[in-house]
Amino acid sequence: MRRDISKAHKWNMADTVTSVRIAASAILVFLTPISPAFLAVYTLAGVTDALDGWLARRAGTVSDFGARLDSIADLIFYGAVLIRLVPILRQAMPGEIWYVAAGALLLRLAAYCTAAVKYRRFASLHTYMNKLTGAAVFLLPYILVFSTGVVYGWIICALGCAASSEELAIYLCREKYCADIKTVFQKENHKCV
Repeated sequence: MRRDISKAHKWNMADTVTSVRIAASAILVFLTPISPAFLAVYTLAGVTDALDGWLARRAGTVSDFGARLDSIADLIFYGAVLIRLVPILRQAMPGEIWYVAAGALLLRLAAYCTAAVKYRRFASLHTYMNKLTGAAVFLLPYILVFSTGVVYGWIICALGCAASSEELAIYLCREKYCADIKTVFQKENHKCV
């Protein structure tokens, strides 16, 4: 779907759903981790993450603003979840896993900085690897209900490193910003700006 950024953005249902994720993220900070209330609000936030993009495509309201709002909502959501889950994860996960997780986060930061310098904009791609990593991270609290999640933690770290490396490679190898790119192997198209 073509995004027309020359027109003023009109608030729409997808933006409202994305805003619900931001509000749910704020509520999560005050809930006991892994409690039924936490998991309920957490699940609501996850549903909004899947629903907002679908609504935007269905209603024809896909926009650059909506994509940015979605990325910001994702960052706030995962930030709130980390604030609540790090104390639990610190006890459950071995020390080595934290170095790998830090490496994945540094790669992600390098990708964001590269896009900011090269394209003069905030950029966060919705690649297949980023979506797979996001889904794996999203399932972590449910895994923690039943186990310490150590093996699963290593899987998430590996996915995070791969996804962050792919996004960094995309930014380094492409002259133009391509918001709709799904993989490093995808060719540039007319939507690149």
